[in-house]
Amino acid sequence: MSTIYGDWLRAQRLAAGLTQQQLADMAIMTRSHIAHIEAGRRVPSREDARRLDQALGTGDVLSSFLPQDNVAVADYFEAARQLEQQAVMIREFALSFVPGILQTERYARAVLSTTFPPVSEEERDRLVVTRLERARILENPVQPVVWALLDEAVLRRAVGGPDVMAEQIMHLVRLVDSGRVRVYVLPFGLGVHTLMQGMLTLMRFEDQPPVAYSEGIQVGMVHDSPVLVDRLLGAYDLALGDAIPLRESLTLLRTTAKEYGHRD
Repeated sequence: MSTIYGDWLRAQRLAAGLTQQQLADMAIMTRSHIAHIEAGRRVPSREDARRLDQALGTGDVLSSFLPQDNVAVADYFEAARQLEQQAVMIREFALSFVPGILQTERYARAVLSTTFPPVSEEERDRLVVTRLERARILENPVQPVVWALLDEAVLRRAVGGPDVMAEQIMHLVRLVDSGRVRVYVLPFGLGVHTLMQGMLTLMRFEDQPPVAYSEGIQVGMVHDSPVLVDRLLGAYDLALGDAIPLRESLTLLRTTAKEYGHRD
């Protein structure tokens, strides 16, 4: 991402005497999209940049000097990654792994070492850095609101070994203790539940309809159909209702970390 590009856009907007909302209306975009570009959190599409040039009278500068968005993610996840950076609320369900934005570096590296076909160490480093960069949205103390609903299998599968798992689980504990993230566990004793078919992310935004993202093996899809999103939200709510309450989930996290060898 480029803060230089975003700063230049902001300078041109202010020089034209426009608010973000006024520019958004002229360029047929949303105000939050403009805000994310100016903050360097998102690179506009070529068509967005062309409309911004037209609205600001900047010739073809914004469309000709688009920064390179050199993040490393699977092609099918790119749309979801961009939406993730704009969301005001993110609700995650994880069946096998800790959600990406909540992963520690060592846990992420262990997860990404299982990719097939195998990737080089350099490419794995790029993937890990991208995953950690995604987690920077948590540096904002307020938004996005993040809830994580974890199948107990996420805690019991020793990704990277006991030491990595203890570190990862205590990272979740600290996020919960700080009030930044809420984590709930769906226990094995529950049996079947409404989200067992795969992982799910639900995202809500300031000025656009909510979306869902679901992922399986080597596939992922963003869903924006209101009917389908509402159905997935209902399934999430049902599963959340069956989860262990927050305080008890936190106790389970601490206990599990100790089982992996964590020392207070």
